[in-house]
Amino acid sequence: MDYLLKDPRSWGLMLAAMLTIMSNATITPSLPGLEAIFADNSRAPLLTRLLITAPSLLVACVAPFAGAMTDRLGRKRPLLIGLVIYAVAGTAGLYLDSLEAILASRLALGLGVAAIMTAQAALVGDYFDGPARGRLMGYQMGATNVGGLVFVTLAGALAATDARLPFAIYGLAALLLPLLAVILPEPDRFSGTVGHAGGSGDSEPGWRMTVAVMTIAAGLTFVIFYAVPTQVPYHLRGIGLEDPRSAGLVMGAMMFAAAIMSVVSGLIRPRLGRIGTPVSGYLSLAAGFAGLAAGQSLPVAMVSTALIGAGLGMCMPTFITTALNVTPARRRGLVTGLVTASIFLGQFLSPLASQPLVTHLGYSGAFRIGAFAFVALAAALTVTLHRQAGPRSTNPIRRMPAEPGRKS
Repeated sequence: MDYLLKDPRSWGLMLAAMLTIMSNATITPSLPGLEAIFADNSRAPLLTRLLITAPSLLVACVAPFAGAMTDRLGRKRPLLIGLVIYAVAGTAGLYLDSLEAILASRLALGLGVAAIMTAQAALVGDYFDGPARGRLMGYQMGATNVGGLVFVTLAGALAATDARLPFAIYGLAALLLPLLAVILPEPDRFSGTVGHAGGSGDSEPGWRMTVAVMTIAAGLTFVIFYAVPTQVPYHLRGIGLEDPRSAGLVMGAMMFAAAIMSVVSGLIRPRLGRIGTPVSGYLSLAAGFAGLAAGQSLPVAMVSTALIGAGLGMCMPTFITTALNVTPARRRGLVTGLVTASIFLGQFLSPLASQPLVTHLGYSGAFRIGAFAFVALAAALTVTLHRQAGPRSTNPIRRMPAEPGRKS
């Protein structure tokens, strides 16, 4: 068994990361019901759809500032404040009496998500080194995919009873608050304990360029990838697969493959390297998009989205891991904020990029363009990172100082 899974800090970080997948998707099954509840509002069709994208827009805007705050104030305080905001704003849809008020609460939810994501990702960099850091990032993405599948399924069951009930799921943050406060210690350089000072000597030469490449790559990846959840259900209907369960199976195949490959990516990254891992992921994404463009059946669609999920599972942990590996400790919060902002901005921009392609080329044509785009990204990343790659420490874990009555 991987020793990371015996470390309570690992589980605390995975639980914190799992909350972020809920920020958008959890209330998706509620949208038709919410539109019906507020049918007297002439803007209900638009406002209900904005409830999904509003948190992403706020995260994209404030994550860099939240990350910089974690570099100044420490990691733990912003994380716990983010959990409080998440719980209060996330559950507000249970009792607010207008769509405009619920939309405002969703914007506030984005503030909580930004604080949680940047603080927990920076803690990964503070607690762990080398291959362990990459494996934990993989475990986190696996946990978020499994959590997303569980929470969306639960939300669907709750929405069948009352469209407001899925908002209660966000209350999980309040339950996790005392647990994470106990098992996630403040890193040495913020707590005043003698330890790693996080000076400039722990960074790679040219780290700013590497971080910029990873940030841009993460954003572009999500601009293209998010065409799957936003366009595939309509594509399936267009090829005769009108049963909503077909879309559920196709999306489930993607999430399952992403969860598996996220865990595996941390094990194979030391062999494939900083360049080989995301490039392999991009080629898998390209193959999946090409399959969606050419396929006309449910099995082909499921295999295609599984390839897409596997590709994403290889790419995404690598982007943040690589950025953390090259960055000085004193800048990890800002860097994780930049990568986080790029990911959520990509989600927000994706429909704006994919819908014109669908309009002019159809769904198959749009997916074909996506396949070519991922091949181009693979080539561009290979060329750009070739001179940036360098040897890194292979120390598996950064130990916390011994506490009274506890072994280091």
